[in-house]
Amino acid sequence: MRILLVEDDRRVAGALVSALTRRGYDVEHAATAEAALSAAPCDLVLLDLNLPDGDGLEVCRALRRRSAQLGIIAVTARGEERDRVLGLRVGADDYVVKPFSMGELQARIEAVLRRAAHTRPERDLLEAGRISIDVAARTVAVDGRPVSLTRKEFDILVSLARQSGLAVPRDRIVLDVWGTTWTDRHTVEVHVGSLRGKLGDPRLVETVRGVGYRLRGE
Repeated sequence: MRILLVEDDRRVAGALVSALTRRGYDVEHAATAEAALSAAPCDLVLLDLNLPDGDGLEVCRALRRRSAQLGIIAVTARGEERDRVLGLRVGADDYVVKPFSMGELQARIEAVLRRAAHTRPERDLLEAGRISIDVAARTVAVDGRPVSLTRKEFDILVSLARQSGLAVPRDRIVLDVWGTTWTDRHTVEVHVGSLRGKLGDPRLVETVRGVGYRLRGE
């Protein structure tokens, strides 16, 4: 796997390049926004948002426009909720606040790369174990049986199915479905409860305590 590290602090960059290389990744370092946008294709970008020649959020937006499948993790000292929300909205798959451990970063890299590996060039048809979803037609079937869902229930299911088998944070689901992070927690729980009932097997959508939900992929 090839990683592009966008980091203007050369001391931090040197330590990360060494650590990632020891873990088997092919790492290219870019110290500026310009270098990041002119770098060779890669599988994943670790993107500092504070760059000397431009806003990292604009770099993130530009990289996402180029590829829907590229993994992007914002790695930054900006830790406020509004910063995290904005980072996710412009295209980051995940958001890591400095300081962090290599163990945490490694786990987040693996999670994003797993999602990218499951991403198909066309996202119209999704398969998650017993569940089949036609996104364009907005139809769902469980074991071949058609299931009728409301718009919000369908959108929640698609959000989970795009990361089938992985724990999807509640905030990520809310952002995907409502376009904000301010929806009441109870609202999400009610929609998920209704979705479980209509799928016919509550075990298909698992609660991940303290995180969000997981769609069983087998």
